[in-house]
Parts: sequence; structure tokens; C-alpha cells
Amino acid sequence: MGACVSKSKTKEQDSEQSGAEFTGANVHLITTTESWDQKMEEAKRDGKTVIANFSATWCGPCKMIAPLYRELSEQYTSLMFLVIDVDELTDFSTSWDIKATPTFFFLRDGQQIDKLVGANKPELQKKIISIVDSAPCQK
Repeated sequence: MGACVSKSKTKEQDSEQSGAEFTGANVHLITTTESWDQKMEEAKRDGKTVIANFSATWCGPCKMIAPLYRELSEQYTSLMFLVIDVDELTDFSTSWDIKATPTFFFLRDGQQIDKLVGANKPELQKKIISIVDSAPCQK
């Protein structure tokens, strides 16, 4: 449901747009592999599960689910919400085998525990609630 598989804009047009619509609240924009590594270490140290949203500024479904993603980040502060622009971090995104955007990875201690491809709002909420409910002593 709702996944982008091809670009509709050039990289130049993308750079004219801000990633602001994808961030805010408790959503952190990852722009370098170093910032990814830092957030992974922080999550591990704090015992947080990470939700990594691989998206693109030109992707309609990504834009559609962004407000919900921000809302969930405010509601579930025991989780760490990240967004990675697949065009900004192409090699990094390729290493995660991203075939469509948005793709959400759920990570605990740096290990993938779940994955969701597409802008499926009910399924994203369901997976997040399941993760929160299964986490020891966190809400």
C-alpha cells in the first residue's frame, strides 16, 4: 500500500525542498552515516527501540504518512524515530536494500526486529504498539 518506486523529480529539484515536512516533534533527520552511528549508540545506551523511516522528498506516500510519524514520535517517547532521505544517503540506503519508499525498519540493539514497506498507517501504528507493549518496563 502506498509505496514509491521511481523518482518523479531530479536530485536538483529535491535539494530545493526541505526535509522539514518529514522531521519535527521527536523525529531526527539522519544526513550522514556518522549521525546514524551516533543515534544507534544513543538508542542502545538508553535502551530505546529505533524506527528508521527511509523516505524521499518527492515521494507522495512518504509525505502522506509524515504527519502520523511525527505524531507517533510525540506519543511514544520511549522509541527513537529517525528519517533517512534515500537520495541524500544513496549508498547507505542501498546497503539496507531499500526497494520502495517509505520503508520502515524497527531495530532493537542495532538488530532488525521488524520491517514495513509502504505508507500503511494502521499497520505502522499496530507495529509500534506491539513493540512498545513488548518492551521491558517502558511506556
